[in-house]
Amino acid sequence: MNQTEIDSFLQEPRHAIVGTVGRDGAPQLSPVWYIYEDGRFYIGITGDTAKYRNLRRDPRISLCIDGGREDVRTVIVTGTVELYEKAHPLQASMRWRLISHYIADVEEARRYAASSQDWDAVLVVVTPRKMITQNFD
Repeated sequence: MNQTEIDSFLQEPRHAIVGTVGRDGAPQLSPVWYIYEDGRFYIGITGDTAKYRNLRRDPRISLCIDGGREDVRTVIVTGTVELYEKAHPLQASMRWRLISHYIADVEEARRYAASSQDWDAVLVVVTPRKMITQNFD
């Protein structure tokens, strides 16, 4: 895929499978929501997860965004992260954008935002080091 095709593919509300390095060195995989913008990935997680603890200890990350059964494209990313805790303005501004990107119905998105407002939210900003694409079409 060329850059325009990659950018278009990554704008869809797909899940990314995130790989972090566990305490024992083994990979730890998790599905996450993301927004891709200006060459970076913005991912919402919570501070009580293994992936958060892993990223605090080791900022390396991998992502795999797969088109699914009917869309045989894939983007695989390796990079490093910056973590923004709940009080940080960037975390607060991206939270609604992530929610509304994945929940199209505005009222449903508002209910989800309200029900999750007390979570220990953390924004993960991924700066890609390497991006590999596959298109089996």
